[in-house]
Amino acid sequence: MSKVLGIVAEYNPFHNGHLYHLEKAKEITGSNYTVAIISGHFTQRGSTSLIDKWSKAETAIRCGIDLVLELPVLYATSSAENFAEGAIKILDSLKVVDYISFGTETDDISVLDKCADVLHTEPKKYKTLLSHELKKGLSYPKARENALMMYLNDIRKFANVLSSPNNILGIEYLKALKKLKSPIKPVAIQRYEVGYDELSYTGNIASSTAIRNMIKNDGFNILPQVMPEASYSSLVQNINCGHVIPDISVFEKEIIYILRKMNTTDIAKLADVSEGLEFAIKNAANSCNNIVEFLNIIKSKRYTATRFQRILLYALLGITKSDMSLSKKIQPYARVLALNKKGKFLISEIAKANPKLDIITSVKRFMDENSNKNLQIMLDKDVWATNVYSIGYENDSWSNLDFTKKIVTL
Repeated sequence: MSKVLGIVAEYNPFHNGHLYHLEKAKEITGSNYTVAIISGHFTQRGSTSLIDKWSKAETAIRCGIDLVLELPVLYATSSAENFAEGAIKILDSLKVVDYISFGTETDDISVLDKCADVLHTEPKKYKTLLSHELKKGLSYPKARENALMMYLNDIRKFANVLSSPNNILGIEYLKALKKLKSPIKPVAIQRYEVGYDELSYTGNIASSTAIRNMIKNDGFNILPQVMPEASYSSLVQNINCGHVIPDISVFEKEIIYILRKMNTTDIAKLADVSEGLEFAIKNAANSCNNIVEFLNIIKSKRYTATRFQRILLYALLGITKSDMSLSKKIQPYARVLALNKKGKFLISEIAKANPKLDIITSVKRFMDENSNKNLQIMLDKDVWATNVYSIGYENDSWSNLDFTKKIVTL
């Protein structure tokens, strides 16, 4: 019987660490097929994809993935919780996936599972501890970390686990699997040599953050050493075409313009804006020239910089609380970005396993035939995100690429 491996990733960009994880996961699970759910043009930490989603998807196929599906922008730009749950909802809906593998800073998945159990069941004692920590004025992630450590009564064991980004995302994947009662089996693989956001590199391994930093600082000579050839070639091609967007600062003038134009009532409707934060955001937008200045003006012990960056992204893309609420209630579609011969076979198996699943291979055809208003709203956001993203190109800033770009078939 064939085994199918699922992976959730940003691949921003695809590097040797991703290749190591993919090959190790295949080896451990004995999987014959691999499906990747990847974020599109904007990312979970409130920034941009370095290259467009079709280039990322093609690179993934060339590096060993068989089928690439897009994680809708409402999930891709959301908190770790909604990001993970959206991706797991898609993987689970395929009804053919046996495993999900994710990178972590710990090799002990049982530690992550204990945390996921608490967050899933939310015992009364844990909720009391969380409330107590929030009253101290801490950010929600820090308050949750403290409450979990106290509830599990082993600060030494859990302190490092809960402060690591990939561990946090791993916990959210586990929690989502429990919530959906999914039969998909989780497999954690310890990150190889460098951390999630380290700017240094070791041998032929560098984080995505380090690689993006190299590009911004003209460190191109190192890139072939830390990226698979297919990924490096795609990146160079996009650089030569003027189709690289290093980070959200490319859109900072547009964001400041939008926030200055919005009134506080409209800002309050943006996702993640709460507790009167709209007044501080309006003041910062009226007092800054760029995103760095904005974040310095508005920084707070109670809210993380990542949360503020996501709010800036929500302003740019017009993502509201209502949109995010909708994303949490519905079953998303499976939008195909790229596939190979094995991926084509998977699509036919998925269609047989779950005939009710909305599989998008043509955006125009889906929009013409779809009668689900909620899925229409979600797809409209994806299309708009692409239209905004292409504005950042140095050349050829065409609109409606979601209608003109075809599925990458290799």
